[in-house]
Amino acid sequence: MAFGAAATATATAMASKFAGRIGNPIRLSTSRLPKLRLHRTPLLLPQTFSAFRTNQPRLKFQICAISESAVDPVSSNREHGERSPESWKIKMLYDGDCPLCMREVNMLRERNKRYGTIKFVDISSDDYTPEENQGLDYETVMGRIHAILADGTVVRDVEVFRRLYEQVGLGWVYAVTKYEPVGTLADAVYGLWAKYRLQLTGRPPLEDILVARKKNKDEVCNDKACKACKA
Repeated sequence: MAFGAAATATATAMASKFAGRIGNPIRLSTSRLPKLRLHRTPLLLPQTFSAFRTNQPRLKFQICAISESAVDPVSSNREHGERSPESWKIKMLYDGDCPLCMREVNMLRERNKRYGTIKFVDISSDDYTPEENQGLDYETVMGRIHAILADGTVVRDVEVFRRLYEQVGLGWVYAVTKYEPVGTLADAVYGLWAKYRLQLTGRPPLEDILVARKKNKDEVCNDKACKACKA
């Protein structure tokens, strides 16, 4: 009990002393406080995100590099119907001045966009040269249709159509001509067509075409230096 009373008295005295201090707070003079200087920190946001600005040449270069590496050159060429010149398996020599012939050529060319195995050469072009086509001159190819295989083999008549159609997924059209006597009969029918095709398409005889072609070359190549004069 004595210990409890003493503790109570001591606690009361301490509480009174603490309350007196609270009632008379110490006034601090602001003049005695150290002056604080505020420093502005530069904004680092532009530097931090400068790498993401789209108007920087370096970023454009990186984007272009990624885009070019992601594009498959082969796929791109297929979409546009283009193939490397080395990929052709048969070269078709056609008469670009024949309206009926061009219908078939255009159909094959459209199909060839998917396969890229046919190379088309217009013999009526001034750039045509026999030296680049197994020695086949204009007059010979005008008489009957010819084609050249990738290994240099020359084919003609119905076999040309059979091989061309096989290259574009239409081999079934001429498949029957592989067998005799159908093959011989088909060549005979084509021979008649080849003989009269100029008249049937409203064109002059081959002899007149050759004369006009030679005259045109002579007029264009008076200096005897152009490629057409050497054909």
